[in-house]
Amino acid sequence: MHDNSFLARTLHRRSFFRVAGAGAAASALVLAGCAKDDTPNPGTFTQQLVIATKDSLDNNILNYAYLLEQLEAAFYDKVVATPPADLLPGELAYLTDLRDHELIHREYLKYALGTNVYDNSFVTPLTFDFSSLTLTTRAGVWAAAQLLENIGVAAYNGAGKHLTAPFLKLLGKIASVEARHATLVQELVQPGSWATGIGTTGLDAAKTPLEVVALIQPFIPVPISTDFLPTT
Repeated sequence: MHDNSFLARTLHRRSFFRVAGAGAAASALVLAGCAKDDTPNPGTFTQQLVIATKDSLDNNILNYAYLLEQLEAAFYDKVVATPPADLLPGELAYLTDLRDHELIHREYLKYALGTNVYDNSFVTPLTFDFSSLTLTTRAGVWAAAQLLENIGVAAYNGAGKHLTAPFLKLLGKIASVEARHATLVQELVQPGSWATGIGTTGLDAAKTPLEVVALIQPFIPVPISTDFLPTT
């Protein structure tokens, strides 16, 4: 990380990620107790990727979030496995921590959904296509990370209003971690820029599930069905 950056002077990497991730891991059991196990599994992996049904809006939003976390975890896993040669000292450790967080989020949501997780009946796991991204250079990796983290933040901001308690509170813990990720990545892309790009309202951007699906579709090799996802 750049020595003259604000975050380098004020945040210790390990403590930053410990604080950011503790809430999601600690609350998995609470959310799991609230999941509905009587809703049919929505997952299908033939002509479309179906992540939502008419039965439970809460489960639909959690499956939507689960897909996002699968995508982010797969991205960081790929980068950590074959990192670009021009990473700066310490940056592979950042990427590893980001991967570990996304893995926690992914497994947290999968456990919370139980048999309602959309891929419960998949014989093989969903794969992701990152061929449109440049992952052989430092600049390309961090630009891709910034894209995905910003999508994640906007997705959580847009979807939260559709959740009921305790889902809203608990999913908010993941959203706060994603916001920290986005801040860190922005600082790595452009040191000193962590407080820029904020709208006049002082709030991060929010996107509807339909808008987010359009943004992540290039990374998923099967069309994502938007049936039963909120349109606002």
